[in-house]
Amino acid sequence: MTKLGLLARIEAKPDYADKVEALLRDALQLAQQEDHTVTWFAFRQSTTTFGVFDTFDDEQGRQGHLQGRIAAALMEAAQTMLSEAPDIRPVDLLAVKLP
Repeated sequence: MTKLGLLARIEAKPDYADKVEALLRDALQLAQQEDHTVTWFAFRQSTTTFGVFDTFDDEQGRQGHLQGRIAAALMEAAQTMLSEAPDIRPVDLLAVKLP
């Protein structure tokens, strides 16, 4: 059962918002290659605020994702495209509805 997640808040510099959007759209291909990532969502909340929510069956999968290519791309983007480091928080899922 999917019981763990990550919720990330990403704040782009205004001049880089479109590039951050493209980075997140492209990251879907990377997420699809991660067997331990059950679900993965990238979203936009405002002009410069983005987020990612993903779920995992166990802590090993969550840690593997945090050490994977998507996290590395976000940390690299933080150097130039983000106004601050991504705020990534672990969450415990209380209830889940999947198709």
